Amino acid sequence: MLIGEYEHTLDDKKRVSLPKQFRQELGKKIIVTRGLDNCLFIYSTVAWKRLSEKLQTLTFAQADTRGFNRFFLSGAAEVDVDAAGRILIPDHQKQFAQLGKTVVFTGVSDRVEVWDVERWQNYKARIEKEADALAEKLGEIGAL
Repeated sequence: MLIGEYEHTLDDKKRVSLPKQFRQELGKKIIVTRGLDNCLFIYSTVAWKRLSEKLQTLTFAQADTRGFNRFFLSGAAEVDVDAAGRILIPDHQKQFAQLGKTVVFTGVSDRVEVWDVERWQNYKARIEKEADALAEKLGEIGAL
């Protein structure tokens, strides 16, 4: 399971060290794609295969399904983790997530999210204030 929060710095070549705590579970090849809330999602190839198979079962006759698949799948890139544990973040993804010099990696169960540090701090502050209400909603539907 991928959990935790780690800050790292993008170098001039758009490379960043993948947190050591995530490397073993993710493997030497990962999938990086546009995520929700203007962050990036990172998946292991195994988790990506499971997710993409689920997306393939959705009907393409619905505009929302086509739009989400285009957003999610066309924004994806297979990325190698180098011997030093670094990954290269493609330009289009860096622009989408508005990544600055410092990024935050967050483990979220089967994926890792990559955030610009300032955007993450703002999002986290907002979500922390809403945590009790979110828990109540999840409790109402039986998720907690």
